Amino acid sequence: MSMFVDTATILVKAGDGGRGAVSFRREKYVASGGPDGGDGGKGGDVVLIADDNLSTLADFRYKRKYEAQNGAPGAGARKYGKSAPDLTIRVPRGTVVREAASGRLIADVSDDAPVVIAKGGKGGWGNVHFATPTRQTPRFAKNGAPGESLEVRLELKLLADVGLIGFPNVGKSTLLSVVSMARPKIANYPFTTLTPVLGVVRLQEGTSFVMADIPGLIEGAGEGVGLGHEFLRHVDRCRMLVHVIDASGSEGRDPLEDFAAINRELAVFDPALAERPQIVAANKCDLTDEETLARLRAHFEGQGIPFFPIMAAIAEGTDDLIRAVAAKLSTLEPIRRYEPEPAPVEDFSAGKRDFTLTVEDGVYIIEAPWLLKIMETIDPDAYDSLQYFQRVLRQSGIIDALEDAGIEKGDTVSIYDVEFDYVP
Repeated sequence: MSMFVDTATILVKAGDGGRGAVSFRREKYVASGGPDGGDGGKGGDVVLIADDNLSTLADFRYKRKYEAQNGAPGAGARKYGKSAPDLTIRVPRGTVVREAASGRLIADVSDDAPVVIAKGGKGGWGNVHFATPTRQTPRFAKNGAPGESLEVRLELKLLADVGLIGFPNVGKSTLLSVVSMARPKIANYPFTTLTPVLGVVRLQEGTSFVMADIPGLIEGAGEGVGLGHEFLRHVDRCRMLVHVIDASGSEGRDPLEDFAAINRELAVFDPALAERPQIVAANKCDLTDEETLARLRAHFEGQGIPFFPIMAAIAEGTDDLIRAVAAKLSTLEPIRRYEPEPAPVEDFSAGKRDFTLTVEDGVYIIEAPWLLKIMETIDPDAYDSLQYFQRVLRQSGIIDALEDAGIEKGDTVSIYDVEFDYVP
């Protein structure tokens, strides 16, 4: 049986932007051509895409680092460097992506839209950008911006409308195999289903839904005992639950105790899960007596829970059960999708940050990857925004470094693709 893996942690690194070029036109009869160094190309993004042929995250146990290519450097004759291709990573549909350090939810890869989780850096400017009336032969260009790098945790949360829950060996796999085209491996011992199996259940009226047979649950799962959390992670999205019980008690257990135990586990893991609509399928009813069935029916229907006696092995009673499930689904909200959580607003104005300062032909060039995030949020037309940017530059030590380097009023400061005149 293939190993089922439903969480993995990987490191992704988008490509850096290519360096701009330093170049001058060389033409016959022209004593000194102007600058014509082109910009570097953009680095590749890291993109996730849903792939229905994948059912586990096992591949990510063996390869943990994913790096997109860097952009190509610029060249003379104003030739731009080629942008790097995006790095596409295929994941099972239903994969949720979290920032490993904080747990912040970045993306839910549940539809066909590609999801960018790390952006490539912009290309650096070539020397053609730095020509001015007083600086006609700029002999410098800029590095490209670094691509984003982060560690992410992948979690597979199945996209099933209906989750089959119940103790091991009550007949969930058998039920799924007779109502859908799914073919789970079935054997007569606990924990047979180690991998969730999805099956599409089709009704004659042309409607269909996805049902998942989920790994067997044992008491203590809510606290992570046994297969607990792996099982519960997949029930998370199900719109309703079919709770399969062994009406015959053939494993020496009481079906009512089983039912209560599993619902306790659901409530411990996520109280909202315990509130999902449930239908009880009382399997192996051929091995019990009418009196026991009547007692079970009275118990569940007394709580408002629909009750269906079935014999999964011979598909007895399963049609009625499936029709009831379809009818209930038609009244419920669609499968839950997770909304990305916004990144926390970091106060970059507090304390020093690393940066490099180089001076080329009177231009003061600052490089500091952490500044890129801030510069995306700065509005050059808003006074408050510019004041904040100035405070960041002051408190991070950049202004002091510029003054130590001898900057004077009116000199040019260049930070990635932003330039401004220094005003003390």
